[in-house]
Amino acid sequence: MESRALAVEAALVRLLDGRLRDGEIARPGRLLEAMRHGVLAGGKRLRPFLVMESAAIFDAGGEAVLRVAAALECVHCYSLIHDDLPSMDNDDVRRGKPTVHRAFDEAAAILAGDGLLTYAFDILADDATGLPAATRLELVLGLARAAGIGGMVGGQMLDLDAARARPGEAGIVTLQAMKTGALIRYACEAGAVAGQADAADRERLAEFGSAIGLAFQLADDLLDVTGDAAQLGKATGKDKGAGKATLVALHGQDWTERQLRGLVDQARTLLEPFGSKAAHLVEAASFIAERRR
Repeated sequence: MESRALAVEAALVRLLDGRLRDGEIARPGRLLEAMRHGVLAGGKRLRPFLVMESAAIFDAGGEAVLRVAAALECVHCYSLIHDDLPSMDNDDVRRGKPTVHRAFDEAAAILAGDGLLTYAFDILADDATGLPAATRLELVLGLARAAGIGGMVGGQMLDLDAARARPGEAGIVTLQAMKTGALIRYACEAGAVAGQADAADRERLAEFGSAIGLAFQLADDLLDVTGDAAQLGKATGKDKGAGKATLVALHGQDWTERQLRGLVDQARTLLEPFGSKAAHLVEAASFIAERRR
């Protein structure tokens, strides 16, 4: 995971330079600085890792897959920048550093997020990505839906509304599948798409992504209750303080830990047909469920 993260970090540095691309008039320096602050602040780079490892199952890699992974990370980091805003989760620290609106200002943070979101589609659609045009189109469409109204953004709205509406278990599962799970599911499926996998294998990877996406959110909610803020690099206890609906709050820690074990088993079963080629993804499922930061 560290090796993949370093490769993605280097790609993001290259992509967020000051060099103009065709059709651009200027790249404002302060905007780029804010975008870099939100993207180049470390992190596990889990979603890019999932793209790259899913593609590797089908012997795909290189610059094309790296760019797909970097595009997805741009969308993820945009979502974090906007989530941290005072009007959303109101966080001052992300990955142990000041959030973008604290390091710059709210307007710069909003624009940095906007810039990263739109740039993601630029990266995917560009001929430089080196995949067939039809494949790039499929990746663009898939990311738009995973990140948009019926995916991450819609899930974020449901999450904001949940403080008032108090959804039951089905509602919580839906909002978490959208807010967190949609991009993780896309990451696994996008690797298969980039690797020209057949429909059955794409669906298998997508189902794997759904399982570990739920595990990621359960682990995240558990860490909000049990984690250490210094180790996590962000505030803890915020879900309870904000009255947010989570499965941990609904069922408790023991139930959550049992669910996590079950999701890891499900993920392993889904990957069995790929044998040793999926070994890193199998390990990633356990890492996600057992992480402490």
